Amino acid sequence: MSRVCELTGKRSLVGNNVSHANNKTKRVFLPNLVTKVLRIEGLKRSLSVRLSTHALRTLDKVGGLDAYLKKASPSVLSDRFKTLRAELLKAESPQS
Repeated sequence: MSRVCELTGKRSLVGNNVSHANNKTKRVFLPNLVTKVLRIEGLKRSLSVRLSTHALRTLDKVGGLDAYLKKASPSVLSDRFKTLRAELLKAESPQS
């Protein structure tokens, strides 16, 4: 399983450990990822996703996954969330 946030795309970064003697050795900064089960109210279904804690705070601020998907541009979203966004907008559009 890759260490990438499914919503924001955050991934690991590379840097240096710097000792007191100014010796430098490579190290990896890993994102703080958690696995959560999120509910999409508009589609009446749940899905398990691997998100950064920053993405969880963003979802809380915006008002949930439904509101985030409606507001976000499709170019920013992953393929999985693009399809969910399309399903959500289709389900909420007025039927004629």
